[in-house]
Amino acid sequence: MITETQARDVVGSTVYGTDGEKIGKVGQLFLDDQTGRPEFVTVNTGLFGLKETFVPVSEAEFNGTELRVPYTKDTVKDAPNVDLDAGHLDQAEEDRLYAHYGMGGGVASTYGDAGTSYDTAGTTDDAGVLGVAGTTGTAGTAGTAPAGHDTSGPNTDDAMTRSEEHLEVGTTTQEAGRARLRKYVTTETETRTVPVAKERAVVETEPVTGGNVDQALDGPAISEEEHEVVLHEERAVVDKTAEPVERVRLGTETVVGEETVTEDVRKEHIEVEGEADDRRL
Repeated sequence: MITETQARDVVGSTVYGTDGEKIGKVGQLFLDDQTGRPEFVTVNTGLFGLKETFVPVSEAEFNGTELRVPYTKDTVKDAPNVDLDAGHLDQAEEDRLYAHYGMGGGVASTYGDAGTSYDTAGTTDDAGVLGVAGTTGTAGTAGTAPAGHDTSGPNTDDAMTRSEEHLEVGTTTQEAGRARLRKYVTTETETRTVPVAKERAVVETEPVTGGNVDQALDGPAISEEEHEVVLHEERAVVDKTAEPVERVRLGTETVVGEETVTEDVRKEHIEVEGEADDRRL
């Protein structure tokens, strides 16, 4: 059971069911008009938490951050829809909720929403005093017989509404992986062929003739003599230079694909027992 001192901390807490599943977060807390004790909370459920469902908290347990209710997640999700615009639960709406959860009835009034802050004294910051009672709603006009009766508890008019669930599918962005550029150095062997020139000694012999006789007789008739030439050759020389070749960058592109989502949806069906004509208005 939620105490009155814990009431201001319930809004925004996480709700868990008896099956251990997370149901949603508390959006509003409703107090009993007469006792001022917490009686209902609204839980944000459905796709993206857009639906607010009423849950009784008379038997709930609150530990400061988590609210555990004695109902399964499916029971809470299947609770009757209640209009929150009025800011107050009337008796008929309350009876429907208690009938769904298998409990007796009472009257509740609005406590606050997730945007209200509370101090340790139990009052709001200029929003009003904790536990201010609302007005009591009415179940119907006295002396007027109801046109129909819903098996879940409340009286209804002479028609029933057939509803269907529809999937609302959206997308969310999450990290799928990472890519990075990394530069490293490898060594390769490269072979080139270059022509080289080389000098070699060549012995040339020519006979003595009238044209070279003077050069042949210049010097002693018999003597020892040496002649020497310097030989040259080319060798391959290697030099290396670094030069830019290309620019590489890492970017992203978006590829659009399709993903199939499968979910069960419920549809209400209305059948007739007995003889009746089918007429569309």
